[in-house]
Amino acid sequence: MRRADRLFQIVQILRRTRSPITAAAIADELEVSRRTVYRDIGDLIGQRVPIAGEAGFGYRLDPDFDMPPLMLTPDEIEAVVLGAQWVAGHSDALIANAARDVVAKIASVIPETLRPFIDEPSMGVRPVLPPPAETVDIADIRQAIRAGRKLELRYRTEAGEITDRMVWPVILGYAETGRLLVAWCELRQGFRHFRTDRMLAAGVSDIPIGLRAGELRRRWQAWREEQLPNRQGR
Repeated sequence: MRRADRLFQIVQILRRTRSPITAAAIADELEVSRRTVYRDIGDLIGQRVPIAGEAGFGYRLDPDFDMPPLMLTPDEIEAVVLGAQWVAGHSDALIANAARDVVAKIASVIPETLRPFIDEPSMGVRPVLPPPAETVDIADIRQAIRAGRKLELRYRTEAGEITDRMVWPVILGYAETGRLLVAWCELRQGFRHFRTDRMLAAGVSDIPIGLRAGELRRRWQAWREEQLPNRQGR
């Protein structure tokens, strides 16, 4: 790896890491020595890149620091294209079009020498079967998640029972064969997974969830971690 590329990659690692990261961790990812990382960090600081920290404790990048947004490597371009292909094949029309728009925007501004990595990528996703038919608008579910509002569901269970639920939506998950909403269910008093193709109706309520931003997701993540040992033991 060229030194210029390595310096750029160190900045990228620091940008995506929220907590301090050690030189050893950076060295492992870049497959270089810690001494090289120490020297590169010193060079970056000398170039007025706002990196805080020191050897042995870890480094952090000032969150206000930014770089030109489209200084992308070929690997990064292909990663974006691969992700966009998957999203376009698995998401609803609105998000699928958004994924295609992202690729088009990147293609319009990158140097001509990088265009082949978009037009003829070395990776791709296999064609997928259409997801099961849905009667609800997925955009409404995303709106409820973003606005932190409760969602009113009419839901058909696997056994065919139809119930009305008030749920607190956490995240919309995309799988190979369909979509799942993870939510806290007031009826069941616990986190549940709801298949979107079994939703008969979904409406965004005027009632807010009433938790601080991020709190519901933290609770879900804690619940998921608690469930993992039980699933592994089955």
